[in-house]
Amino acid sequence: MNIDSSVINSINGANGSRPNLSASQSQEMRDSFMTLLITQLQNQDPMNPMDNSEMTSQLAQINTVSGIEQLNDTLNGITQQMDAGRALQAAGLIDKSVLVPGNNVKVGVNDEGITYATPFGIELDSPAEQVVATVTGKSGEVLYTRELGPVNAGVESFSWGGMTNDNVAVPAGVYSVNFRATNADGELLESRALNYALVHGVSPGAKGSDVRLDLGAVYGQVTLDQIKQIL
Repeated sequence: MNIDSSVINSINGANGSRPNLSASQSQEMRDSFMTLLITQLQNQDPMNPMDNSEMTSQLAQINTVSGIEQLNDTLNGITQQMDAGRALQAAGLIDKSVLVPGNNVKVGVNDEGITYATPFGIELDSPAEQVVATVTGKSGEVLYTRELGPVNAGVESFSWGGMTNDNVAVPAGVYSVNFRATNADGELLESRALNYALVHGVSPGAKGSDVRLDLGAVYGQVTLDQIKQIL
């Protein structure tokens, strides 16, 4: 009696991650294996008995089936704990300001009549010798340009006062920010713009997916790994 990989797969699941059988079904299968092994021992040829290595091998296969099932139970428990941890972490971001992928900048006027703009950021895979930020209007006209100087790899955030380079306040609305990053040799580097958003709530993820953060009607929902910086 040999227990091949198809039997183990039937207990462990097609992709090796989830068991297809209940605990009672798995126990019944192991009991059947043991019964067959005992029957084989009882009816073996006395002149040609099963050697110890063969019997040890078959017992090891039975223990492998049991061990895989226990390992799956442990992994399932760890996965549930990780999901709970992500949900708790996400809930802690409610009402927090964050930077997420995007290039929008919102300009408004506060109660004192002072123009303000939401922060923005950049994500770089490698350090840049020079980064230039450019803010444009809806029709693509350049309203503001600023040399930010050297910027380290990773995420950096910046602010803008909602004023043009001529020191004129722009009207309230949504604008775009873009970056040009270069290294010491003047070569263009890959960069990703980040925009400001406020976390309004948390939605539990479907089975097998991450929890999602609600950033409102404009930005929709994002996952935790899309949060690049907490402001």
